[in-house]
Amino acid sequence: MTYKMIVLDLDDTLLQDDHTISPRTKQALMDAQKLGVKVVLASGRPTSAMYDIAEELELKEYGSFILSFNGAKITNCQTGEELFSSTLTPETAHRLYEISRRENLWIHTYIGDYIVTEAGNQYTTIESDITGLEVFEVDSFVESVNEPVVKLLMMDDPEKLAEAEKKLQQELNDELSVMRSKPYFLEFTEKGVTKGTSLNHLIGQLGITREEVIAIGDSYNDLAMIEFAGLGVAMGNAPQDIKEKANYVTDTNMKDGVAKVVEEFILKTPSLV
Repeated sequence: MTYKMIVLDLDDTLLQDDHTISPRTKQALMDAQKLGVKVVLASGRPTSAMYDIAEELELKEYGSFILSFNGAKITNCQTGEELFSSTLTPETAHRLYEISRRENLWIHTYIGDYIVTEAGNQYTTIESDITGLEVFEVDSFVESVNEPVVKLLMMDDPEKLAEAEKKLQQELNDELSVMRSKPYFLEFTEKGVTKGTSLNHLIGQLGITREEVIAIGDSYNDLAMIEFAGLGVAMGNAPQDIKEKANYVTDTNMKDGVAKVVEEFILKTPSLV
C-alpha cells in the first residue's frame, strides 16, 4: 500500500516527554513530505497551541493541515483557512458547568487564546503548561461564557474521572461526544465530532481514501482515528485496550515510535533500534 497521509497525535505520540520532536522523528517526517505525503497534526489542543509544531515541520510549505480541539476544527496551514468548525452553545456550556458542580469536578474552556476557569487547579495548570495558553480566572463561569465555545474539559484524579466518564457518556450520549484525552482530562465536543470524523471530512476534500491513511496515537481520544485509518497505529506507551484495537503497535514516544512507522511503511527503509 502506498500511503498518502500520516496523521499524528501530539502529546505522548509525536512529542517526547519534554514536548520536543526527536531529531530522528523530525527527519523521517520531512523525508515523507518530500515524497508528497501529507503530515497532519491531530490533537485535543487549541489551534494556536499547535502552530509552533506545524512551523517546525514546515506544514505550510507542504500544504498540510491541523485538526485541533479533538477534530472540532480543521485548519489549512498554507492559507490559514478553517475548513471545518464545530462549537457548543453557551447554554450547553452552562449545563456542563452545572454537571461539573454536581460531580465535584474541575472545569475549564477556551475563550480566544485564554483558558477560562472559575478556580485555578493543578489540572488546568497542566493544560496551560502543555498549550502555552494563559489561565484567566473569572468570578462566574456562566456569565463569562456568553458565546459559543469549541470544547470544555472536566478534570480530576484519574480514578474519579474514569467513573465520571462512564456516567456522563451514558447521560449525554445523544447530545455530545465525551472522551478522555489524558487520564485526568475528560473532553466534551459537539455530538459526532471526533478526530476520526474530522479526518474523514478532510480526506474527502483531498480525494484520499481511508486505506491510504496512517493514524498514530496513544489515548482514548485517538481511538476514532486509529480505527478509521487504513493503518491504525498505537504507541508503545498507549493503554493496552488501545493497542488491542490498533492494526499495529510501534515503540514509545521516547524511543522514536513515530519515526519507526514512517521508516517502515512510507520510506521503506529498515527500521533501526
